This record gives sequence, structure tokens and C-alpha cells, in this order.
Amino acid sequence: MISTPSFPETADIETSSDAYASRFSGAAGAWLLKIQLEATLKMLEPYPGASILEVGGGHGQLTAGLIKAGYKVTVVGSDESCQMRIRDLIESGLCKFQVGNVLALPYPDDAFDVVISYRFLAHVERWKLFMNELARVATKAVLIDYPTLRSINYITPLLFNLKKGVEKNTRPYTCYNESELLGYVESLGMKVGDRYAQFFWPMVLHRMIKQPAVSSILEGSTRVIGLSRLLGSPIILKLIPTTSVTD
Repeated sequence: MISTPSFPETADIETSSDAYASRFSGAAGAWLLKIQLEATLKMLEPYPGASILEVGGGHGQLTAGLIKAGYKVTVVGSDESCQMRIRDLIESGLCKFQVGNVLALPYPDDAFDVVISYRFLAHVERWKLFMNELARVATKAVLIDYPTLRSINYITPLLFNLKKGVEKNTRPYTCYNESELLGYVESLGMKVGDRYAQFFWPMVLHRMIKQPAVSSILEGSTRVIGLSRLLGSPIILKLIPTTSVTD
């Protein structure tokens, strides 16, 4: 039996599980992940062939796509079990995996070109220490995702029972005040290089209707008139050093 390390933040043990992956099953789930991957790859275009550390990336939502695009990927997880969904990539030598404490990453400063962490920040309690570590080991960019208060996620408590009914295993999460988050990011010597609000409508709605074509119309209409940019969530945020000339 695999034991869980006594690390202070281990949200990725859940997000690396088959139960969590079931939320993205079927055509609707594939559509949601396609939007995420496309936005990520666009942000990574200035860094062809870059070395990437995926912090908590055992969910495997990005890993294969990043490798296919030519990036050198390492995944760090909170437990050996976090490699289960990407084991084929690890065993074939296409990516590396290491167990580590996300609040004290087992790498020296500036060890990777880019650090990506999705599906983690929303469940971290010591988020400032977490952001410190992501910034510490990245030389060119940090990509994170998070739900924002300035969105329909503001009514998350009202939607929770609905989400649980659809997803079966949902859990509470933190919606961030972007001003507070960005203020702290600036103190780390980083600035916003790009920002992409993924969905105006709650993701649970897209899972319920199970029709990517309909979802594309719903999201496309709000994106055209600017509602997605203003009120969409979760946000994919690209952070770059304040001294960088690449944005």
C-alpha cells in the first residue's frame, strides 16, 4: 500500500485519481480539456522546446499534449500514486516524474524554463508559499489556473449541490480575488504576460448538456461580446519576470 507523505499541501493526490478524471470523460470533457490545452500551447509559443515542470500534473490533462508539441516535461507529485495516469509516458521515457513537496520543490533555483500548475491553486491553503516555489524554479514563465471571484463562480455555494449531483465527487475550492493574487505576484518580481478566461458558463453546465457543439456556441457568443474576458473562469494566467522582454 502506498503511503501519503506528510507534506502540507497534497491536493494533487485527488486530481491525479481516476475518480477525478471521470469529470472529464466523454465528448464534453474532451472539449473542456481541448480549450485548456489550446490556450496553454498558445502561451508557450515563445518557448519552443522548453523544459517544463508540471507541479501537480499527475492528472495528465496537459502532459501528452506538451510532449507532442516538443516540450521536455517533468511532473512532480505529492505521492507515488500521482504518476498512475501518466505512467505510460514515464515508462516510455517521454517524461520524468518525481515525488516532492510543492512548498519546497526538490529543484534548485531556475531549474526549468517554464513551470505549469493546473488544478492545484484552487485547493492550496498556503498559496503564497506555493507561488513562491513556482516562481523560484522558473526562468521564463509560470502558468497557473484558478477560479476567480469576478465570475459566476461567486455563487459557488449555490451551485455546489448541483455540481456534486453531476460530478459525484466534487469538493469545495477557493475563488481568488485577482487584485490580491496579482499584487502578491508583483512582489515576486513577476508580471502578467497573458491571461485567458476559459469559460463564461460554469463547467458543470457543459458537463450536463453533453453537447460540445452547443457549448461552443454558448461560449463563442459570450466571448465575442467580451463577457468571457470580463467574467470568465477559470483563468489561465501566464506570469513572466518583470525584467523579461518576452510577453
